[in-house]
Amino acid sequence: HVQLVESGGDSVQAGGSLTLSCVTSASTFDRKCMAWFRQIPGKEREGVAALYTGSGGPGYADSVKGRFTLSKDMANNTLHLRMNNLKPEDTAIYYCAAGTNPLGCVLRGDSWVGKSRLYSLWGQGTQVTVS
Repeated sequence: HVQLVESGGDSVQAGGSLTLSCVTSASTFDRKCMAWFRQIPGKEREGVAALYTGSGGPGYADSVKGRFTLSKDMANNTLHLRMNNLKPEDTAIYYCAAGTNPLGCVLRGDSWVGKSRLYSLWGQGTQVTVS
């Protein structure tokens, strides 16, 4: 049973930082589009950042560019999202996602527009609250 397990969500004050982590199996992590999405109840899931674990750099939503950093730890099959200068509007449930559709990792420079339908595997989510 393949799983994506997220951790790191917490409550912080505006301007603070958090690091989210997503751990999975080696086979799931290998040459996949891996991403973070976030969702506020009643709203659509929004793409935050993504990368292709095989090669290349990350891409970000405009709303988080310059504040969030996405990285991969290939040795531990882990995706990290470092979030700095957090704002109240960053409050959401954050989901880790994985997919094999290459369209899920299409970047324009370091910009990325996430489409949740391109990702087939999802974690349970971790709550981030910024006040």
